[in-house]
Amino acid sequence: MTVWVANSCASLPAGAAGVEAALPGWPEEKLDQWRGYVRHVFKVDGCTAWVVEPKQAAAGKPWTWCMEFPDAFTEQTGVPQLLAQGFHHLHIQVGNTFGCPDALRHFDALYQAVTARGLAPKGTLIGISRGGLYAYNWAALHPDQVACIYGDAPVCDFKSWPGGKGKGKGSAGDWEALFKCYHFQNEAEALAWKKNPIDQLEVLAKAGIPLIHVVGDADDVVPVAENTTIIEERYRKLGGEIQVIHKPGIGHHPHGLTDPQPVVDLILKHTARALKK
Repeated sequence: MTVWVANSCASLPAGAAGVEAALPGWPEEKLDQWRGYVRHVFKVDGCTAWVVEPKQAAAGKPWTWCMEFPDAFTEQTGVPQLLAQGFHHLHIQVGNTFGCPDALRHFDALYQAVTARGLAPKGTLIGISRGGLYAYNWAALHPDQVACIYGDAPVCDFKSWPGGKGKGKGSAGDWEALFKCYHFQNEAEALAWKKNPIDQLEVLAKAGIPLIHVVGDADDVVPVAENTTIIEERYRKLGGEIQVIHKPGIGHHPHGLTDPQPVVDLILKHTARALKK
């Protein structure tokens, strides 16, 4: 399963030499550099959050939000290319919480904070691996705040991972941890849960949210057949728009694409359309 890879940025106090910000600041924020861009690091709802600024914000101030693993395979997901196009980039650290309801409330707080400072009312959610649970679950609650969802080998049903109830490897330790995050009393309650991403597609389709998935066809951790294939089949039946990019012979890793331009182009198209509404 994906592991978080820490970045090597050294945190600088707000106003430190060589770091200039255009966004209004947050209380007690620090500024640093993230892949050559100014990053605001601050607290929201008790969690560490950050916003990366582009050199020049695009019209409407669009944004991407990597819900989990923001420093894993970043170049292959198209985020740097979108920063270069004027997108802001967001993250809030909620830990390994599997997109549970408690974590989603922290996401609400970050969304309110960034839109209050002028960012677009709709943005792109990036769900890498288990981040798919975070992205889809939050989008189902706030479809009017989402321009599109980009899932990269995304978990779309926690019974598949970490549950391991299909053909995937699963993760016994994460499965037990998930019970605590969701406040399940036992496995039966988890298996009866009806708010996995695969169960919440109708509200997204009605809102006209386009979906983009990139998957490795040999993924034995988050099997495509138990996750993305179900999303694709159900979403098309609901009249939703979805593009799935397959990587033959590739497993769960590496995420993204060697050349992520197809994903970048789709996000640019969907964002432009969303911001016109």
